[in-house]
Amino acid sequence: MLRRTVVLLLLPGVLAFAQATGPASPLRDTSRHQTRPSMDGRVRLLTKALDLSEAQQSAVKEILEQRQQQAWRIRRDPSISGGARIERFRALQDNTMEQIRAVLNEDQRVKYEPFAARRLPPAPEQRSVEDWLEASAPH
Repeated sequence: MLRRTVVLLLLPGVLAFAQATGPASPLRDTSRHQTRPSMDGRVRLLTKALDLSEAQQSAVKEILEQRQQQAWRIRRDPSISGGARIERFRALQDNTMEQIRAVLNEDQRVKYEPFAARRLPPAPEQRSVEDWLEASAPH
């Protein structure tokens, strides 16, 4: 749950996407209303999860505010194509995570792994994409 919270704090567009999808979409949770935490709410959640000091809280809040401003500029720039926009958001996210990591001590960095779940190996009974490609390729 902690890792999910950290990811959602840093990826507010994920919630917006889930809320914007149609009612038939599996991404939409209609049983409860989800809202993004405020900037202060995000800092409070990170403070609780990582035990941030006052100085770290201020630094993280400033980083998140800068990220918010840069994300707004990317969204509003009509000269950026869809693919380029996605790449800029990814770069912004990577940069934001690195800036936050720089503020943390070693113990906090260990806890702050927003995308650690993506690096987990598949369960032994799960088939990989490569297995599917091999099975579906003409022989």
